[in-house]
Amino acid sequence: MKLSNNKILITGGASGIGLGLAERFIHENNTVIICGRREALLKEVADKFPSVITKVCDLSIEAERIELYNWVAKNHSDLNVLINNAGIQNWMDITDSDFYQKTNDEITTNVLAPLHLTTLFTKLKSLNTIINVTSGLAFIPLAKVPVYCATKAFMRSFTLSLRYSLKPKNIEVIEMIPPALNTDLGAKGLHDGYPPVSEFVESVFEQMKQGKIELTFGTSEGRANTNNETIAEYFSRLNP
Repeated sequence: MKLSNNKILITGGASGIGLGLAERFIHENNTVIICGRREALLKEVADKFPSVITKVCDLSIEAERIELYNWVAKNHSDLNVLINNAGIQNWMDITDSDFYQKTNDEITTNVLAPLHLTTLFTKLKSLNTIINVTSGLAFIPLAKVPVYCATKAFMRSFTLSLRYSLKPKNIEVIEMIPPALNTDLGAKGLHDGYPPVSEFVESVFEQMKQGKIELTFGTSEGRANTNNETIAEYFSRLNP
């Protein structure tokens, strides 16, 4: 994809990877729209980056996804890039009393929401790029976050099919595959020892400049290249 002069929607763009991408795309002379559930957090981003456009939206609610699309179609019909980034991660065990509810929340946010948004935004004639943020855990699961890993594996598979099915519409589909990074995903403090988002963003932008459509960083590169001989080894490392 071209890295400047786009109009881009980033879901979950007020924190973590979404915020890192928003900042870099703004720096590259793009118009950036971010959406999220927390209005106060969106305002903080807008105060820091006055050019950013914000939209409060709870992507776990179908009606709000439809309203988001209608708002974009009416006010930003030249939007050409959709980044499906928003996601939640629950550390849990199947014996937990709230396991099913947390599972439902994760599947809704991590799977149903991006699928729904993709079906909606491909109606825009201007759309030419979709970026799906998956995870290195799509390839080798961490058993402490079983449903999160499964949702990312789903999105990995869906992205491969989507890339094929959207070729006739000339819509490029890019998969962004981060490893664990220093964000609040899962809970505050869980990932403090991991690489900063800025290093990941710098790497994936360089890969996009090279025309790559599967973007890895750090340990996610090795996981993305696993085969039947190495999967068991990686699984043992993650789940001692």
